[in-house]
Amino acid sequence: MELLSQDYIFNFGFRWLHILVGIAWIGLLYYFNLVQVPGLAAYGDEGKARNITIDKIARRALWWFRWAAIATLATGILITGQPDYWKDFMNGVDNGHDAAISLGMVLGILMAANVWMIIWKNQKVVLANAANVLAGGEANADAPTAGRKALLASRQNMIFSVSMLFFMVGAAHFYNGSVFAEATSSNSSTFLMISCAIVALFQLNALGIFGGIKAGNKMLWIYESHKNALITSGILWLVLWILSEVMLG
Repeated sequence: MELLSQDYIFNFGFRWLHILVGIAWIGLLYYFNLVQVPGLAAYGDEGKARNITIDKIARRALWWFRWAAIATLATGILITGQPDYWKDFMNGVDNGHDAAISLGMVLGILMAANVWMIIWKNQKVVLANAANVLAGGEANADAPTAGRKALLASRQNMIFSVSMLFFMVGAAHFYNGSVFAEATSSNSSTFLMISCAIVALFQLNALGIFGGIKAGNKMLWIYESHKNALITSGILWLVLWILSEVMLG
């Protein structure tokens, strides 16, 4: 039965699941950044309404969000576990493809780490605070800082997502073409290292390494609104794409 064959499961089944859960993850990422955060800001002084939204809607969305991230990561790992996946990796005829998918993997893994190690860790504080205030308790003084940390990481993930999706999809449909057939192992490795260095600088910035996380830090301009993050996502993609054309083409 073709559906249960090893080739079908590894070459199509896991990829289908990877895309399916990835849509849920990235879709919710865009929901948070483009809909929920601006919407909550528009509540103004309506603190109770904001806390109800956080407690009843954000809590549910965050559950699907964090587990969709895990499912996306897990199915990605299963794809790479197929026979001969790593054979001649970045040391053969598909160096362009291998460099592109590697960068996509790095971005995806980093984004998943942001979800669990920063966003969810801090959103738990925000959720607990909303529930406590609605129950008549005192507000947690740490909640605003926790919310700020989660916001920065979420906006960073949105910035990363455009390039991540481009290189993930492009590995099979763009970087495996004749234009990139001559990409050498050396150039592919150099491209990947430079790209990872750029990504690392963005990540460190979102963590507040360059001046802290408080509003007013000019280094955080790219995260202060969803529009700024969208602009930055396009700029990062453009830089990485041009770099790939120069080094892999």
